[in-house]
Amino acid sequence: MNIPVVDLEQFLSGVPAKKIDFVQKLGKAYEEVGFVAVQNHGIPDELITRLYQNVQQFFALPLEKKRGYEITGLAGQRGYTSFGQEHAKGSEAPDLKEFFQYGQTVGTDSPNFKEYPPNVLVHELPTFNETFLQAYRAFEKSGTALLAAIALYLDLPEQYFDDKITEGNSILRAIHYPPITQEPKSAIRAEQHEDINLITLLVGASADGLQILTLKGEWVPVTALPGQIVVNVGDMLQRLTNNKLRSTTHRVVNPPRELWHTSRFSIPFFLHPRSEISLACLESCISVDVPKAYTDITAGEYLDERLREIGLKK
Repeated sequence: MNIPVVDLEQFLSGVPAKKIDFVQKLGKAYEEVGFVAVQNHGIPDELITRLYQNVQQFFALPLEKKRGYEITGLAGQRGYTSFGQEHAKGSEAPDLKEFFQYGQTVGTDSPNFKEYPPNVLVHELPTFNETFLQAYRAFEKSGTALLAAIALYLDLPEQYFDDKITEGNSILRAIHYPPITQEPKSAIRAEQHEDINLITLLVGASADGLQILTLKGEWVPVTALPGQIVVNVGDMLQRLTNNKLRSTTHRVVNPPRELWHTSRFSIPFFLHPRSEISLACLESCISVDVPKAYTDITAGEYLDERLREIGLKK
């Protein structure tokens, strides 16, 4: 499926007509599809290459070394999570993946310092941690610009989201879907789900497999061209906008049999606000025709609820 393509350079150009055009294209795509491909997104190709190199080297480490980076009690929010730990909401079948998560880093003088556990440092790979930090900051910057455009589409001030996502609880997740070594019980590597956060920025993937569920109820494959990232709406933004912007259902399917011997790598950035931020539906998105669909909840409370539903938190 050719998902809509937008050019972030238009929004950042300083030319009012280009900015307005970008905002309308982005908002329309999120109302109708839920996914867009973004070009000129501001994340350097060299950084993306380095990130994938480090990720592939990490998952190639022996299992006992990787398990040394699995921290109990953090619900997978930092460090390594081993194969089969996570499942989609409403599914008992574990997803066929292992992953590593890198989170927010703030200074000791920040009021949010105690909010975030330290990131897990990988000692075997000398550039791993610095690369993840650089990528995290680049994703934050691009995500902030995209949320500014979304704010304008919703007739909110352009900086509406800025103070809510500053030092936010965002997560950079590196995922490895290992080779398939025996007849699988299902054709699905990661069951259908919606993301928890505001928006997800997905930079590349080492193989096809991503599919989205269209409004007609059809599963269609999605790929981004080189130089593009795929950005989708998450449940927090759907909740905030009272379903005006839809969190799109998506999944990852197994490759053809002839490619079973290959791994798939994927690196999404889940952009979250800080935990205390309210996800109460925007008044401007509530009307007689569209009544309020959700009870009030904070981002932290909602994340906690969802982590329990997908098996990462007990």
